Amino acid sequence: MVFRGTITDAQDFDPCTDAETLYNAMKGIGSDKDAILDLVTSRSNAQRQEIIAAYKSSFGQDLIEDLKYELTGKFERLIVSLMRTPAYHDAKEIHDAVKGVGTNERCLIEILASRNNKQIQDMVAAYNDAYGRDIEEDITADTSGHFKKMLVVLLQGTRDESGVVDADLVGQDAQDLYAAGEEQWGTDEAKFIMILGNRSVTHLRMVFDAYETIAEVSIEDSIKNELSGDFERLMLAVVQCIRSVSMFFARRLYKSMKGLGTADNTLIRIMISRSEIDMLDIRECFRLRYEKSLYNMIKDDTSGDYKRTLLNLCGGDDDLAGEFFPEAAQIAYKMWETSAMTKVQLRPTVRPAPGFDPAADAQALRKAMKGFGTDEDAIINIVAQRSNAQRQDIRRAFKSLLGRDLIKDLKSELSKNLERLIIGLMLTPGEFDAKMMRKAMEGAGTDEHALIEILVTRSNEEIHAMNAAYKHAYKKSLEEAIQSDTSGYFCRILVSLVQGAREEGPADLERTDADAQELADACDAESDDMVMKFMSVLCTRSFAHLRKVFQEFVRYTNKDIEQIIKKEMSGDVKNAFHAIVCSVKNQPSYFADRLYKAMKGLGTDDRALIRIMVSRCEIDLFNIRKEFKDTHDVSLHEFIQVETMIGDTSGDYRKTLLMLCGGED
Repeated sequence: MVFRGTITDAQDFDPCTDAETLYNAMKGIGSDKDAILDLVTSRSNAQRQEIIAAYKSSFGQDLIEDLKYELTGKFERLIVSLMRTPAYHDAKEIHDAVKGVGTNERCLIEILASRNNKQIQDMVAAYNDAYGRDIEEDITADTSGHFKKMLVVLLQGTRDESGVVDADLVGQDAQDLYAAGEEQWGTDEAKFIMILGNRSVTHLRMVFDAYETIAEVSIEDSIKNELSGDFERLMLAVVQCIRSVSMFFARRLYKSMKGLGTADNTLIRIMISRSEIDMLDIRECFRLRYEKSLYNMIKDDTSGDYKRTLLNLCGGDDDLAGEFFPEAAQIAYKMWETSAMTKVQLRPTVRPAPGFDPAADAQALRKAMKGFGTDEDAIINIVAQRSNAQRQDIRRAFKSLLGRDLIKDLKSELSKNLERLIIGLMLTPGEFDAKMMRKAMEGAGTDEHALIEILVTRSNEEIHAMNAAYKHAYKKSLEEAIQSDTSGYFCRILVSLVQGAREEGPADLERTDADAQELADACDAESDDMVMKFMSVLCTRSFAHLRKVFQEFVRYTNKDIEQIIKKEMSGDVKNAFHAIVCSVKNQPSYFADRLYKAMKGLGTDDRALIRIMVSRCEIDLFNIRKEFKDTHDVSLHEFIQVETMIGDTSGDYRKTLLMLCGGED
């Protein structure tokens, strides 16, 4: 195993000298924290064990106990944890996860899914030595069901590590997993446990590829569809670790620091446990996935001596770096390959209502708006539970039966965000998109993110419908409006997209290499030429084709297309190209990120929230929900519930959004 840690053995190491340095740093009033953290983070774990022995031999005291006495808070936890051996550190983390009331299932999952056989066996022995208890008994007493069974399998530390792959068994395992889940009603969890808990890493990677060919969905998507709760999270973690342990930890680190507050125990545990193994690869995977260096995220999210210690373990700022480390380049290549192979079944949250009667709905809506006051519940229950085609039938029936314009009546009876949301639902998709484009450009300032989001994610047919609706409503072409409100290369990109002329269909394999080479050559061109060459490919080729192009781009350049865009471009041009790449990679994930940004922090961008919920509820909002939960560790339903409370005194706006969301994950 090649270790790519940031902490290695210190040269000219003398444990007695180090022990004396630490003793002097802690004697007297106060302690020299800089001396402590600089020394501890510049020695390997094996060297720290020698320092502990030398400290006791020289001063007759326990170094860990002295550190606990002198230091406090998160800094103390971090330094003391660094002084334990990896096995005893893992043992303590497991013990803390199961002791007392409640269980930290995520800690159990992280450790048992990511450790190799020797690490697990050493941890089991350390647990017994430290606590005089059997780790398996403690875990099984605190867990249940299939989750417990899989933990016990992993706890044996007996995964095949031979590296030998039987091609026939690969095909059989892929077929067995398919038969155990997607092919039948119900799930054979035991088959998933047996295969994912015992087969070798190399074998399982080949099984996952074969599975995608059979099932036309990734193994991750099948697990999300077939399993639930902690068992689902555990199996997903195992799959992620099989694919790339480094990417698994990059995700865990990101989740530990994003949003309000930091999951310090998770952050400390990972930074310590991976600092001598694969922190360099984790850093690069982090930058690949989140377009920000791990170093800068730690810097922004922590403070004081605690921050300095973590940054020492991190070891460097990758935002200053250029090309990938080898493993990250391989991951990027594989990521695009997986994206190209996977056929995602798009799932809406709003479907046509059964037993639909447009005349009855029209009468019910009129009744809800007649007289004093308005019955918002009646309006919401009808509008949010009909498909857009059915709402258009209701509009026609309302005018035919009552001689009134339903949208005008709704505007007069409703107000604020509820009005905007209900009216958005009553418009056709083309009318709604046209209105959103108009809103993004009217008045002082332009909402460039809205223009990008709409034009990047709509199909040719949807763009044509939007163009026609815009011309009808505002008596000028959408292209003219864009040209009046934007400028430069950003304007050219939007004008290209608004033509609705993107190629459709599968990748043209005869052109993928040429397109990838053109993009690679463009990276060495002048800025203006680079933008034009990127535009000629990114704005015209089909998404399926671009997936293959971006995959080959990694092979040609040892770089990922996202990072090139981020590094070499700026402003709205960068944002537009980046949105295209994100949509090509995983459009539901792109929308999940847009929803999160619309609601996080102080205040909610209600226009963005309404735009996405209305436009995606009959296309892929269920998929967006899944991506939201996977990335942010909170359901979209719960996030909407919390983030829209302020300013929505009646709760009707929130209620409508939650109905469109379609359920809790």
